[in-house]
Amino acid sequence: MKSHLIQMLLLIGTLMTGTQKAHAQYQYPFQNPNLPVEKRIDNILSLMTLDEKVSCLSTDPSVPRLGIKGATHVEGLHGVSMGGPANWGKYATPTPTTTFPQAYGLAETWDPALLKKVAAVEGYETRYLFQNSNYKSKGLVVRAPNADLGRDPRWGRTEECYGEDPFFNGTMVTAFVKGLQGNNPKYWLTASLMKHFLANSNEDERTWSSSNFNERLFREYYSVPFRMGIEDGGSQAYMAAYNSWNEIPMMVNPVLKNVTVKEWGQKGIICTDGGALKLLISDHKYYPDLEEGAAEAVKAGINQFLDDYADAIRAALKDRLLTEANIDSVIRGNFRVMIKLGLLDPPNDNPYSQIGLNSEPVPWKSQKNKDLVKLATQKSIVLLKNDNQTLPLQTGKTKSIAVIGRFANEVLGDWYGGTPPYTITPLDGIRSRVGDSIRVSYAEDNSKNKAVDLAKTSDYAIVVVGNHPTGDAGWAKVTKPSYGKEAVDRKSINLEEEELIKQIYRVNPKTIVVLISSFPYAINWTEHNVPAILHMTHCSQEEGSALASVLFGDFNPAGRLVQTWPLAISQVPPRLDYDIRKGRTYMYFKGKPLYPFGFGLSYTTFQYSNLKVSSDNIQAGKPLTISFDITNTGKRAGDEVPQLYVRHLHSEVQRPKKELKGFKRITIKPGETKKVSLKLHAKDLAYWNEVKKAFTVEPDQIQLQIGNSSDDIRLTKEIQVTN
Repeated sequence: MKSHLIQMLLLIGTLMTGTQKAHAQYQYPFQNPNLPVEKRIDNILSLMTLDEKVSCLSTDPSVPRLGIKGATHVEGLHGVSMGGPANWGKYATPTPTTTFPQAYGLAETWDPALLKKVAAVEGYETRYLFQNSNYKSKGLVVRAPNADLGRDPRWGRTEECYGEDPFFNGTMVTAFVKGLQGNNPKYWLTASLMKHFLANSNEDERTWSSSNFNERLFREYYSVPFRMGIEDGGSQAYMAAYNSWNEIPMMVNPVLKNVTVKEWGQKGIICTDGGALKLLISDHKYYPDLEEGAAEAVKAGINQFLDDYADAIRAALKDRLLTEANIDSVIRGNFRVMIKLGLLDPPNDNPYSQIGLNSEPVPWKSQKNKDLVKLATQKSIVLLKNDNQTLPLQTGKTKSIAVIGRFANEVLGDWYGGTPPYTITPLDGIRSRVGDSIRVSYAEDNSKNKAVDLAKTSDYAIVVVGNHPTGDAGWAKVTKPSYGKEAVDRKSINLEEEELIKQIYRVNPKTIVVLISSFPYAINWTEHNVPAILHMTHCSQEEGSALASVLFGDFNPAGRLVQTWPLAISQVPPRLDYDIRKGRTYMYFKGKPLYPFGFGLSYTTFQYSNLKVSSDNIQAGKPLTISFDITNTGKRAGDEVPQLYVRHLHSEVQRPKKELKGFKRITIKPGETKKVSLKLHAKDLAYWNEVKKAFTVEPDQIQLQIGNSSDDIRLTKEIQVTN
């Protein structure tokens, strides 16, 4: 018996020695990746001084004394930018990165899978810049995507968003988040920080205005893309907007904790916008001083200030407006993100830790990335009009082309995107595509009648017009009423260059308009007269090559609009009215638009048939499968974008005329028929469970509509809904 006891004690001693050895390799328990995350953070907080905790309320939660290297922010709506906006001179990053079309253009692809690939490239380059010693980037937290909704075409930052529909935006946001963060179950490639929560779509008054609307619109519209980004995409970071919601500034609004944290599970970074703390006092006039404002922001859930905040926080601590425990509770979120990025773990555990350390090629120079940019740009182009099959142009039947317009000979950058390694202008792309077979002439404008003279003597005139993405001026300034950007809302949606189009069309009826713009334009005269119109957005390094491929039929366009394009500004309610039920978006728009949401043409034609549903009713938690056939009835292969809309019948409250609840971009060969399936989830019907419980006025029947807003064919079916 005694010998057995000795053996057991020896065994226990051996096990303890092994455990001690396992812990001995870590100076502190938080360095052990095998410990639970919250235990690791408990240890970090126990070791930190109060001054270190205050420092971690910045965008750099590093604790040098403990060997903790945090990661700051970079911009990345459509390309990585290590500095500030690309056109801010000394703040611009000197490092080129792969640069895609503006976010608004990426949305017009209607291709979430493609968007995920775009974001993955951006995430890889962000990690490369962070870990390669040739660069000085400190950022792995990417301020993207913009999950705000483009409810008004006058919004100056429309180019940053994915359009006006909450389900569509949420789907694209989810794809971009997943691309940035990667597929590893334990670690993130980068951290996706969505902006700007919430209802941030006016610029002129953004530092003090209040976006006012009720709980129903919060649940069904404005918050949907953020909720989907968190619940479906896995984002654990977002930026609070400058504005108020219902008179409470967003950076201190109870909704931060009550909804995003407690309901959606947001446990990471909640940061302010730049300078927002000071605006609480100077513009919102919500608190008497910075001390109280800073204290209340932390209590509301803010854990990173893009501001000079430290003195205010220390004063709040001294005056007992804030406690150390308050700070502890919020900065935990910063460390959760750092742990997900692998910054506190041994490098060998993290599959992303070797990016940029070896001799791999510079990613933005790779052919793979160039090809992806070109594909994304091609897919983003929307064919708005094509009378008499003006497009595609046939090289064998064309001898001369006049290319006209300033934007034909430059690729412009915007704010919050990268600096491209090269650019291909529309003029470059057209000349490269046709070579010596077609004479291509160019005029920037019609000074000295040059543009008109060239158009007269050419088979076709291609007029490239649009907006300047940074307003062609300094901060908070633009040179034309239709221009908009951050800090400036558009004063007009009429295209000033339409007069140039008229001059060209009068001498050459074979005029093609290429509208390169960051938002909708009321191009009524052009739509009524010019035979062919294309829309695309700015910034792509492959802008010209992609455009040329569409003009000459190498690529069949299938982009779709992501906003309603009005005929006139008079069709849109007052800019600061956030109640979309008064005539905003395709869901409530009054009158006939110039182009509807989801619109886009093709060089071929499609026919829908054989609509089937998996059940005659839909229940919470049980998806409904909708299947149908699409046949390419034309002579060219092309992409079609079927769209599933839902209309609520017998509702006791005002409901949208229709709501998008499913879509898919598919390629179909001539004469081919493809069976398509889309799933409708009960939770997507007016945020089903929560709203149904809160308002108890949902309809008991819906109508499904399958089709494309470019087609005349509509397939519909009514479905019962039950609790």
